[in-house]
Amino acid sequence: MSVEEELLNETQKWIKKAENLNIEILDQKFGRNIEAYIKDSKYFLEKNDLVRAFECIIWAWAWIEIGEEIGVIKRRSQT
Repeated sequence: MSVEEELLNETQKWIKKAENLNIEILDQKFGRNIEAYIKDSKYFLEKNDLVRAFECIIWAWAWIEIGEEIGVIKRRSQT
């Protein structure tokens, strides 16, 4: 598998995971930033700019993890 294929696969995988998270966002600034980075990642995928697409989804995950750490994002239980 080429580097480009790996980058594309990883980016798509993490976009899908981010979109399917069962979370409650208590600070809407965090939510807007997460949504913006996911949207930007998709935009760059459409332009075949794989590096920027991957960077954007990584930033989205950073916002998610930081939000969880400081208590403004909570995972909902899977029932």
